[in-house]
Amino acid sequence: MEDTSKQDATLLEVANSFLLNLAPEQKEKAQAEIYNLVRWLGVSRKASSITPPDIADYTERITPSAAEPIRPFLSYIRRKGFTKVSLASHVRAKRTPSKTATAIQQTSKIQSALSREGHAKMEAELAALKSERSKAIKEIRQAAADKDFSENAPLEAAREHKSHLEGRIKELELILNSATVISETQDTLQIKIGNTVKFRDLASGRELRYTLAHPKETNPAKGIISIASPTGKALLHKQKGQTISITAPAGTFNYLIEDIQ
Repeated sequence: MEDTSKQDATLLEVANSFLLNLAPEQKEKAQAEIYNLVRWLGVSRKASSITPPDIADYTERITPSAAEPIRPFLSYIRRKGFTKVSLASHVRAKRTPSKTATAIQQTSKIQSALSREGHAKMEAELAALKSERSKAIKEIRQAAADKDFSENAPLEAAREHKSHLEGRIKELELILNSATVISETQDTLQIKIGNTVKFRDLASGRELRYTLAHPKETNPAKGIISIASPTGKALLHKQKGQTISITAPAGTFNYLIEDIQ
């Protein structure tokens, strides 16, 4: 079980811990909706950073039945000390038109898209972690041979190591199981994940060039940004020649999309 006492625990780690405490029949009913929430907010996002507007924004897009298992999970987040706010009270589920529900499903699929290179890297990391997990299990068994559990530091360290491995393995499996691999040969009529976009600041004339990627593949230093970032969201599905507006703390900036590769 993941250690959810740390304030840097991710939302996925806390979700896994919550689900492990449920009875099998409860877990079966809850895990799909809770993992949908985790994907929407970000699997690597800190549980302590979740805000009421986050919850209200998501739950307004789902049906009451889908929101039902989310409330106890949000209460669990508060009970574990990640927030002092009653997030559960901000669930705003309502009956939504089928078009809205379809749009949510499409957005979830977009956020789970990966480039071929990114998908291969994650698969390789997952295989390596599973191999390391086998070694961690052996370490726990060896450390457990010392019957003095009260002061068995090696046993505690081995368990903590395995806990971190399990969290990362589940995170990668969650992403890979729902991911769509984007081909580099797909058309560039509309901006999508994997495209490199050149756009120009209409006020200053400054040219910018970014490649859109899954949040797990971002590298701002190399010009690779997340489709979940404000700039990524503004560019996604736009076409060459269109203008976009991006709101930042310093104000609103307007850009012209000049090229899509």
